[in-house]
Amino acid sequence: MGKLREPLRDIAECGLPAALEAMGERWSFMILRAAFNGVHHFEEFLSALGIARNILSGRLAKLVEVGILKRTPCPDDRRKVIYQLTEKGLDLLPAMIALRQWGERWETGVPSNPVLCDERDRRPIQPISIRAHDDREIDHTALCWIDESELRERRRDCEGQAVKKLAAI
Repeated sequence: MGKLREPLRDIAECGLPAALEAMGERWSFMILRAAFNGVHHFEEFLSALGIARNILSGRLAKLVEVGILKRTPCPDDRRKVIYQLTEKGLDLLPAMIALRQWGERWETGVPSNPVLCDERDRRPIQPISIRAHDDREIDHTALCWIDESELRERRRDCEGQAVKKLAAI
């Protein structure tokens, strides 16, 4: 991936450790999976996942604390609570699908059933991939690290060229 590489010791500036800290561990992912499947109540999570009450309680509290789930009183019964995905939680869907697809390919060797499909045409979704700015699918050999100062300079150059083109019209 080129000569420049990200500073591996500087984890404070890297999103990966922060994401792992927010999600915690396996049960958090399983809770998130259940939430994406329409599970909303503590007892439903408990039943669907077969998780211990104390573990579930702690993981739900952590997911609420970091803003992945929100906790609201149930309108029908104020003693019950509804757990819903926030925008931040919904943004984890591509990562969840990518991890699931990876697990199916490399760990279980078993495709999922039911199959995740596009609701519009009811056809299976494509594997999650890395896409370039122009929507080309690329792999690790087409990636490089570029210092942000160079990117800012390139943006200024592009903007300058665009202004010159407009002025010429």
